[in-house]
Amino acid sequence: MDFVQLFTSMEGRISRSRFWIGVLIFVVVSIILSFVLGPIMGASMLSGLSGISSDGSVDADAIMQMTQKSAWFSLIMFVVFLWPGAALMIKRRHDRGGSGLDVWIFYGLEAIVVLIQILGLGYSMQEMGDTMIPMPNLLMSGLGVVTGIFGLYLLVVCGFLKGDDGTNAYGPDPLGAN
Repeated sequence: MDFVQLFTSMEGRISRSRFWIGVLIFVVVSIILSFVLGPIMGASMLSGLSGISSDGSVDADAIMQMTQKSAWFSLIMFVVFLWPGAALMIKRRHDRGGSGLDVWIFYGLEAIVVLIQILGLGYSMQEMGDTMIPMPNLLMSGLGVVTGIFGLYLLVVCGFLKGDDGTNAYGPDPLGAN
């Protein structure tokens, strides 16, 4: 299997099994990067504990700062996985006769979500008991639902539905059927 072509080229078609191998590689790399980069960026859950005082109260500003640090971490991860993820999904869309435009729309929505998080516009402070915590506002909740449904759609189309039999506009059948 040519991993460079799998993660860099937007050309051709791939089978579901190659798609899932690529997804598995993404999961492993993502976990490793989270353990390495998360603490460096202060985006780990432990950094949020610095906002808890000895009496158990939570400093809302510290929690909001952790939320924004996490958003910056999300941006880095988004950028790292943007091209390889698009290459993987677009080749699967090609296998089903699609252009992959829906993949770019999904990534556009994800970019908007991350930018809203970074700007701090996606959250409002809400009182929970006797502490203030950031909660997604209506805009972020709506975008979360839309991107979640769109992500599920792409998961089903790319990961579970069979590709076109034989050659299509994007190349020969990756399973070799004619």
